[in-house]
Amino acid sequence: MWVILGVLSLLALGVYDILKKVSLNDNAVLPVLFFSTVFSALLFVPPWIMSYTVDGFDQYDHFYIPPVDLHVHLLIVIKVLIVVSSWILSFLALKNLPISIVSPIRSTGPIWTLMGAIMIYGETLNQFQWIGMMVALIFFYFFSIAGNKEGVNFKTNKWVWFILLATLIGTVSTLYDKFLIANYNRLAIQAYFSFYQVPIMALVLLIFWYPKREKYTPFRWKYTIPFIGIVLVLGDFAYFYALTFEDSLVSILSLLRRSSVIISFAAGAILFKEKNILHKSLILLGIIIGIVLIMVGS
Repeated sequence: MWVILGVLSLLALGVYDILKKVSLNDNAVLPVLFFSTVFSALLFVPPWIMSYTVDGFDQYDHFYIPPVDLHVHLLIVIKVLIVVSSWILSFLALKNLPISIVSPIRSTGPIWTLMGAIMIYGETLNQFQWIGMMVALIFFYFFSIAGNKEGVNFKTNKWVWFILLATLIGTVSTLYDKFLIANYNRLAIQAYFSFYQVPIMALVLLIFWYPKREKYTPFRWKYTIPFIGIVLVLGDFAYFYALTFEDSLVSILSLLRRSSVIISFAAGAILFKEKNILHKSLILLGIIIGIVLIMVGS
């Protein structure tokens, strides 16, 4: 069952990337991000209300949202600030770069997470993990060379730096999640995170976009926008639910989730008609092999 849930999470994250790319084409970035967060938060409203009004609802572990104290709320707000900054950078990069370039860069997340785990949590690498990291980094270098063929210079293109920075900040979020999930209720974290991201994104929208909106790409409503947040919540829910099974393997689940890059990469070839797909797919395969070795070593 947990493998099926992992595959569902994989599919959801792949669709999530495609929905982002479709929604951002010729569109303003911050309003798209804001409305996607609104719809993700709306998913948690019914279980949150039932958790406080329906007697005996706490027996449904996967839907009950328990109350948390002020300290935990502050920790969740910190998580929101980290994730929102990563989202803004990644949305801007995805708007201005081919998805077949963005997706492989995002796929290197486990490498940076592993490095962070070494520095912060004192984890050590075994032989498989060292080999996997070196293989992934080597192919990532090859990928930077391939990007030059499309006029995307990895050294000077600011959007490449945006997606790299978004990936690194996402790594900080992953390491922070490890601390939060180990100490607090996972559903409370996910629910209140979804709630708090709405006012924070609204503030970002009002400060950075609305006063100067006439200078930027105009915002156009697209039917895909609500599904960005909805699909992301469903993918995360399936992943966290899979972790509750005693026989589940987090290394396999993490690998399944990261494999969503294959779906978004294929979309770049089929839906968006992007260039040099064969060359980039071979390099992506090398990165994935490196990630597989890291997960096997884990």
